[in-house]
Amino acid sequence: MHLSSPTPSAPGSLLNQGHRPDRAFSLVELLVVVAVIGLLAAVLLPALARSQAAARRIRCVANLHQLGLAAQLYWDDHAGGAFRYRGAFTNGGDVYWFGWLARGAEGTRRFDPAAGALHPYLGDRGVAVCPALNYAAPDFKLKATGAAWGYGYNLHLSAPDGQPAVNVHRLPQPAQTAFLADAAQVNTFQPPASPDNPLLEEFYYLSAHEPTAHFRHDGAANAVFCDGHTASERPLAGTLDTRLPRANVARLRPEVLTVP
Repeated sequence: MHLSSPTPSAPGSLLNQGHRPDRAFSLVELLVVVAVIGLLAAVLLPALARSQAAARRIRCVANLHQLGLAAQLYWDDHAGGAFRYRGAFTNGGDVYWFGWLARGAEGTRRFDPAAGALHPYLGDRGVAVCPALNYAAPDFKLKATGAAWGYGYNLHLSAPDGQPAVNVHRLPQPAQTAFLADAAQVNTFQPPASPDNPLLEEFYYLSAHEPTAHFRHDGAANAVFCDGHTASERPLAGTLDTRLPRANVARLRPEVLTVP
């Protein structure tokens, strides 16, 4: 049997069979792709930022809810008596409602949350720091060696020394009386802060007379009330701390703070 030899392909026959090499992107096509990517980023990045802010707000509300439950247990154990925002000076520091804080240079002070009034009911759950408080911001200064607390106590629930404790169980409107809320202070008097270099910092309490509420959730502050519910509050008009206006520190409505 005679087998014929295969006929060599003619030059260019692959092209003739419909096979073509991949064609590189043209400059115009590349610019179109870049423009589409830029458009998608412009649409998606703000949405991502909003979703992240919403997540921080939800976590903050959950923190306050747990703090409110712990407060209910504290009040039940103390016949309704509310703790004072500040206690004794001991071991080179002060006992506050949130823990023991050493005296000393800002940012180097030792902190012990176990001395706080609510610690026996919470332990180390990590709910005392608000996730929306930006500790890495250039205009923020630490008080302790790290993040310590992010919420302020209603100073009007703290009886003056020598007077009986405020009885939360006897409040006429516990659902309208704030217990804790997002708080911060503009500091101009403790280095590295100064009048020419105002800095934001954590703060201990809320007062109807001082701008120490922090409206860090898209212009709102979260609060937990004495009946245990949480709500969002807007700043009282005309009370913004103008020493650092971008920080959104102002006062809450006096009716949610004052105690009859």
